Amino acid sequence: MRWLICFLVFPLCAWPAAKANAHALDPGYLEIRQISSDTWSVHWRKPDVNGQPMAINAVLPKECTPIRGPSPRSDGRTWVSSWIVECHADIAGRPITIDGLEAQKNDVLVRLHPFETEPTTLRFTPETAIQTIPSQQTTWSVFATYALLGFEHILEGWDHLLFVFALFILVCEPWRLVGAVTAFTFAHSITLALATFGVLTVPGPPVEAVIALSIVFLATEIVKGEEEGFRLSKQKPWIVCFGFGLLHGLGFAGALADIGLPANDIPAALLAFNLGVEAGQLSFVGALVLLLVIWRLMVRSISQSTTVIAGYGIGSVSMYWLIERISGF
Repeated sequence: MRWLICFLVFPLCAWPAAKANAHALDPGYLEIRQISSDTWSVHWRKPDVNGQPMAINAVLPKECTPIRGPSPRSDGRTWVSSWIVECHADIAGRPITIDGLEAQKNDVLVRLHPFETEPTTLRFTPETAIQTIPSQQTTWSVFATYALLGFEHILEGWDHLLFVFALFILVCEPWRLVGAVTAFTFAHSITLALATFGVLTVPGPPVEAVIALSIVFLATEIVKGEEEGFRLSKQKPWIVCFGFGLLHGLGFAGALADIGLPANDIPAALLAFNLGVEAGQLSFVGALVLLLVIWRLMVRSISQSTTVIAGYGIGSVSMYWLIERISGF
């Protein structure tokens, strides 16, 4: 029993620190837009790491002058710089390098907007810090890029994962859990689409605070255990998850806004990102199921006290996030 408690509580206690530094995992963003036959405007956004710009630099093809931009300035969340370059040759087929990315854990999204061809989206990773600009890009490549971004975003989103974890503990019956997760997915898909198309706009900090509050609510329901009386979270969990899913969708929208969307492929990118988020959630639930099966094969049952301890751990972490978000208003 002791090792199980440690397994549950220690990672939960580590999550606040991970969340506090979550902005360091935000992707970088480089936009290159053609404004004349040989002139391009460049917008470069670096993630913030402990109040300083991440140690990465965008290096343009050698045919462009200058190939690097000026020192970035902080916009309160990231570090941005903009400049104009002259490229004396067609940059299709030329390499772009994100110098220093190989030493980071981040991705960088590059968007190229030429005059005569469709916009191009490239995803740079620590393993692929140098890429060649393609002549053209298909909708399928955009779809694959954004699906992977959505998948990685949910697995790095500790608050969303903690919500799913709390839901997994609270809703024991498999079919109720399936219904709750489906309602959650459907709801966050709605608000993600509305926010993406500008129909709904909500500031980020209040959304993050309410997301933390939704986890506090589930933690409270876990601690109550099998308390008698009607409880919406137990009898109708899909209703609760639908309401909270609307809020979490706004959180996903904030992340997607930071990443950016290709103007000509917004529907495909939006669908792909949402499917990637859902795949990440299902992967996380699958891992939890596997751990539960292993535990039951070894110990046969899970005591109520263990569940309560997990509830208090989840509640403590989410309260920390709630206070942190409120203090940032």
